[in-house]
Amino acid sequence: MHLGILTGGGDCPGLNAAIRAVVRRAIGKYEHQVTGIRYGWKGLIEGIYIPLDTNSVSGILDKGGTLLGTSRTNPFKNSERLQDLFSNMKSANFDAIIAIGGEDTLGVAERLHREYNVPIVGIPKTIDNDLNETDYTIGFWSSINTAVDAIDRLRTTAESHNRVMIAEVMGRHAGWIATYAGICSGADIILTPEFEMSIDEIVDILNARLDRGRDFTIIVVAEGAKLKEMGELVTSEKRDEFGHVYLGGISQILADEIEKRTDLQARATILGYTQRGGTPTPYDRFIATLLGVKAADLASEGKFGYMVALKGNDVVPVKLSKAIERLKQVDKETYDIARVFFG
Repeated sequence: MHLGILTGGGDCPGLNAAIRAVVRRAIGKYEHQVTGIRYGWKGLIEGIYIPLDTNSVSGILDKGGTLLGTSRTNPFKNSERLQDLFSNMKSANFDAIIAIGGEDTLGVAERLHREYNVPIVGIPKTIDNDLNETDYTIGFWSSINTAVDAIDRLRTTAESHNRVMIAEVMGRHAGWIATYAGICSGADIILTPEFEMSIDEIVDILNARLDRGRDFTIIVVAEGAKLKEMGELVTSEKRDEFGHVYLGGISQILADEIEKRTDLQARATILGYTQRGGTPTPYDRFIATLLGVKAADLASEGKFGYMVALKGNDVVPVKLSKAIERLKQVDKETYDIARVFFG
């Protein structure tokens, strides 16, 4: 069997660990041929490949990013792209594709399988942790580690200067990073796309803290969070190939409003792409390895149209259609736990 493997969408720590696991399992147990497809779906459209073997994936377990490269390319953007993809897949003699990605990359994978019966297995990757049917996705815990480290550093400045420090993290439609990083760093307020707060509510919490002698505050806010007084904050009308607008800037708007309504100094810090970079945590290396091995097994068994998912301590196959049918958002029970520590 000849397997092609690609990584699509935003990079994150743990991708190389997953690639390594697929290659080692596919070659070591099944004696398959494995080829890396460069730059996500773009590589399959343009026929850009690199051969992979046990030597080429040696020493990459702890490396961030992806040795295959990545892009946000949508093959369904036009029919010519789609035909090139099918043509290149046939000429390369791929028997199956293993796609590592988030909602967009796996959305393409699901559609290719459903509409054209392309043999595909998916591996969940996104720091947003918003893919359905899996407890965690590759990259999530590394992003939490980075965010918590940054927020811990902001706390010392907040305490020294009696300031409100606002950390803006990624999370377009799901606030998993904000919620988990906020809880782990002891944030006093957490704002997510799922649960709106008003500026008045935030100011009330700040004043209550002042009454208790707490002169500083840490706020963690997801880039897609909404304040009740205003809607989604779009930084650019430009859209990517999957139709997503560019979000961000809520932290600065909130800082300005806090300074208008109180005597407090407020400062905004956008963590941005630092959340995607760097070395994967041991847990991300571990789950990426589990998911990669299972993906190679599914492909070898001919179980296509599935995504490997982490459920508790088990790695199980779930239908790609179920994995992408809706975004997994922060539930009320989890957010209520975070609210215990507000103020």
